[in-house]
Amino acid sequence: MIEVSNVKKTYIIGKLKVQALRGVTLTIEKGEFIAIRGPSGSGKTTLMNILGCLDRPTEGSYMLDEFDVGELQEDELARVRNQKIGFVFQTFNLLSRHTALENVELPLLYAGLVDTREKALKSLGEVGLTHRADHRPNELSGGECQRVAIARAIVLDPAIILADEPTGNLDTRTGEEIIELFKWLNERGSTVVIVTHEEEIASMCRRIIYIRDGSIQRDTSREN
Repeated sequence: MIEVSNVKKTYIIGKLKVQALRGVTLTIEKGEFIAIRGPSGSGKTTLMNILGCLDRPTEGSYMLDEFDVGELQEDELARVRNQKIGFVFQTFNLLSRHTALENVELPLLYAGLVDTREKALKSLGEVGLTHRADHRPNELSGGECQRVAIARAIVLDPAIILADEPTGNLDTRTGEEIIELFKWLNERGSTVVIVTHEEEIASMCRRIIYIRDGSIQRDTSREN
């Protein structure tokens, strides 16, 4: 599903060049449940942004479902992000003036679909929040906000779910519940990639990729 070959990413900050990724090569198969782990500044979020087509590498290639992402135009990249990839972020990224239901409907609207309410309600039901559909983010707990964000990420049935520190703003118990939800989505067929610096969270995944100083240090798998 994902094939990254010798990917490098360099940022220019004034006269300074910062190498965030230093030749990353990585293959992710359909249906995997992966944690990308590393300390702050290791390059894990940069890698996530490239996998999510939010950023382009300076060098190297990225194949997604046999498409060369480097050859896609901006409108094509936007379509890939909307239809193939579901994003979940540490800060939830919910629109504060919109209800949970309206937040989940957004990807459907961006995709040009009509009659979005029923599909959005179904997605909220899958994360156990149908009863909170008409509540705004400030009326929800942190765990509920993250569930709304997950419902929004899965509403178009993406092949890949990318989660950047999805438990970072949650207490331990709520964080474990969120990871269990990701496990359920993976068992249902989604490929799930989670960026985390937390060992406990990473240990719940079936494969752990350790990244440090812009390079993959270890890539380990465990039995189900």
